[in-house]
Amino acid sequence: MTNTENSEGSEVEQTLVLIKPDGLVKSLTGNIIDKLSESELIIVGAKVVEVSKDLAETHYRDLKGQKFFDDLIKYIRGEYHTRRVLAMVYHGENAITRVRHITGATNPEEANPISLRGKYGRITTSGVFENVVHASSCPEDAKREIQLWFAPHELSKTIHGTKKETITREEVVWE
Repeated sequence: MTNTENSEGSEVEQTLVLIKPDGLVKSLTGNIIDKLSESELIIVGAKVVEVSKDLAETHYRDLKGQKFFDDLIKYIRGEYHTRRVLAMVYHGENAITRVRHITGATNPEEANPISLRGKYGRITTSGVFENVVHASSCPEDAKREIQLWFAPHELSKTIHGTKKETITREEVVWE
C-alpha cells in the first residue's frame, strides 16, 4: 500500500479548486461549496488570493499562445469582476474525478446542466469561458497547481513530498 492508497486500494488524491472571480462576484461561494460537499471529500486548505499576473500565467502556462490567453489572464485576475479567487484543496479517494464530475465540462455550453459550470457558467462575446470554477484535470496537474497556489504549511494534510528548510524573510505580522 502506498501513502496515496487507502486499505481498499482506492487512490487518495488532492485536487485544486478555485472559485473564480465571476463565482465570487455573483455570490455563488456557498452554493459551490455546498454542491462540492456532495463529493464527501474534505477541505484541507482554503484561502482568498489576489491573483498576480505571474501566478495567472504560470497556472495557465499550457494555454499560452492560444488566441484567448490574454483575456483568460484578465479574467482570472479579476479585471472583469473582482480581484480575488477562493483557492481550496480537496482531499480523498478519487478526488479529481469526483470534483470534476460536480464541476462539469470546461465549456459551460457542453457541461451537464446540473453541474456547477452548466448551471452558473457562460461564454462571453469575446469567447472567454466564465465557468465559475477551476478543478485540476489529472494527478500531475493537481500536484503542480497545489504546489503553485499553496505552501505545505497552509494544508492540514499533504500527500506530496515535503522537506524542511530554514528560510529567512521579512513578514507582515499583527501588531
